[in-house]
Amino acid sequence: MQKVPKALLLAGFSGLLGYQGVAFAQTPPAPAPAPAPEPTPEHSFTGKVALYSEYEYRGISQTSEKPAGQLNLDYAHSSGFYIGTFVSNIKWLKDAAEVSGFTTSANIEWDIYGGYKFEVVKDWTLDIGYLRYEYPSSSEFNPKPNTDEVYAGVTYGPATLKYSYSINNTFGVPNSKGSDYIELAINYPLMDKVTLNAILGHQNFKNNSALSYTVYKLGATYDFGNGFNVGAYYKGTDAEEALYTYKGKDWGKDRLVAFVSYSF
Repeated sequence: MQKVPKALLLAGFSGLLGYQGVAFAQTPPAPAPAPAPEPTPEHSFTGKVALYSEYEYRGISQTSEKPAGQLNLDYAHSSGFYIGTFVSNIKWLKDAAEVSGFTTSANIEWDIYGGYKFEVVKDWTLDIGYLRYEYPSSSEFNPKPNTDEVYAGVTYGPATLKYSYSINNTFGVPNSKGSDYIELAINYPLMDKVTLNAILGHQNFKNNSALSYTVYKLGATYDFGNGFNVGAYYKGTDAEEALYTYKGKDWGKDRLVAFVSYSF
């Protein structure tokens, strides 16, 4: 946020001029102009590595309550175009296969995404894009868990409202093309190094309404500087326990999630 410099009230006397003894106030110097902001680089490459106590996505556990290591790599152009990729270990496909009587070696999620982000009007940013969820070595599943979504989001201040729409079967759920997810996320700075993180979302599975649910998350992130962050949040859902329980673990259960990350 741009800071407006306070007016400088300078008063003084230049001494007595002439025999009348009239004093004149000294004219204050003009304030120095604010330094020009650094131009946005034409190309930027960023990355993040993170360790989570559990990988959950939209409130549903992806690692059956086990830790997860994750990697993000992103490229952005000054025009607003961006592409990126995300990789994490998972366990839910192995658990689902075992319960269904077969085995799989699918233990990785690899996402690829790209889009265009631009300011529509002052302080309002629109983000439109495409996201591919890829699960290598998951050919044993029918339908396959690989999923394609298109999305649109609008950001104003600390709040972002985002809508995602699936253009094929969603995460292996049969006949679920056209499922969607809507989410309101707020990242509000509480103090110098602490940010409040809050999410309210709803996942709808088309033609499979029993699997649909609402999710909320509330937590905070502490910035240590030099790219290091730690945080934690509490997540909860109203997902039907019987439909999301595998091998005795409820993937939608309310629980605390903690993480540490390094951005570069």
